[in-house]
Amino acid sequence: MSAVLRTAHTSDLTPAELAAARGLMDAAFGGDFADEDWEHALGGIHALVHDGTGLLAHGAVVMRRALHRGRWLRVGYVEAVAVRADVRRRGFGGQVMGALERCVDGGYDFGALSASDEGSALYTARGWQLWPGRISALGPRGVVHLPEEEGGTFVRPAVPGALDPAADGLVFDWRDGDVL
Repeated sequence: MSAVLRTAHTSDLTPAELAAARGLMDAAFGGDFADEDWEHALGGIHALVHDGTGLLAHGAVVMRRALHRGRWLRVGYVEAVAVRADVRRRGFGGQVMGALERCVDGGYDFGALSASDEGSALYTARGWQLWPGRISALGPRGVVHLPEEEGGTFVRPAVPGALDPAADGLVFDWRDGDVL
């Protein structure tokens, strides 16, 4: 059976599909995928690749906000991208990203994601750009600089001119767990 790509909002996924996706994250990230990380992937559009053996790959894009050049922009934030270990390097990650990039390009000012060292090659090859500027978040006590996110945050401008690396940095909305 050939692999089939499906996109669906979180609300349209069955409990079994959500459990399979969460299980894939746990396996792919070697236990370093917290409940907060999974929560960050919910409430948006999921891209899932299945075949007769089950779930091969998953990713999601959720709505976030980022302050840049004095304006709050809509961000399609990519979360929970993983490919099952036995089928890596066969294009399934690219299929997932293609579906998510269509969402980003059609519905947001720009896309963003925080990449692992292993994942950064996929994103760079697809035209995502490493953000060279400052990364912060608007937290309960004001703006918090996040230097640990600098050098690992990638962006995909969907609207020409929406981002200017020479201008001020990106200030993301706050969330529990890892902010980015």
